[in-house]
Amino acid sequence: MTNSLQAVLFDMDGTLIDSEHYWMAAEVELAATTGAIWTDQDGLSLIGMSLYDSSRLLKQKLGLTLNQDEIIQTLTDSVIARLQTSIPWRPGALELLRHLRERGVKTALVTMSMRRMALAVAQSSGFNAFDVVLGGDDVSLGKPHPEPYLKAASALGVDVAYCVAFEDSISGLHSAESAGTVAIGVPNLVTLPAKPDRIIWPTLVGLTVEDLDAIVTETRAK
Repeated sequence: MTNSLQAVLFDMDGTLIDSEHYWMAAEVELAATTGAIWTDQDGLSLIGMSLYDSSRLLKQKLGLTLNQDEIIQTLTDSVIARLQTSIPWRPGALELLRHLRERGVKTALVTMSMRRMALAVAQSSGFNAFDVVLGGDDVSLGKPHPEPYLKAASALGVDVAYCVAFEDSISGLHSAESAGTVAIGVPNLVTLPAKPDRIIWPTLVGLTVEDLDAIVTETRAK
């Protein structure tokens, strides 16, 4: 174990797996049912948003007759079908997860995707990668609200202030930061704006428990 680090919390889409393109393709398919146009920029604007919020925007913009739950399930089914063909893990993600488990560090998957999708991804890792899996349907308030990360830390039985949280979206970073984690942005499809005390790392490749423990120690010493 470590001196400061108590757990590592991971966003899923865009952070652990490169699945944002799958979501954007599913949105384009949904738009086609009404003849509407859904651009790449439209898709990028939804990254990090809860499915409840994004489904409401999709319904309004695309003129869908489906209700929000039906939109969520349609999108989720489409992305799961793509994941069954190929799960594109982000560089260094599986290696870091395995390293953390070997070192006895608690981990959680904290995603706004549905729990059934999160479990499917977790199981595909080939080992017991997470102590806790928390999906968008497990919380009342999604990212950027702090509830997802606060609930994950509570389920792990750890102090959220001594957790590292990895995120690839602005909404996700806001959630992790406002929860009080040591939030680390790992950019993927969207730019993560710099600001004082915000930590941005280019990749998960090569990270160790010692690296994460040091950043927690340094952050909490300020």
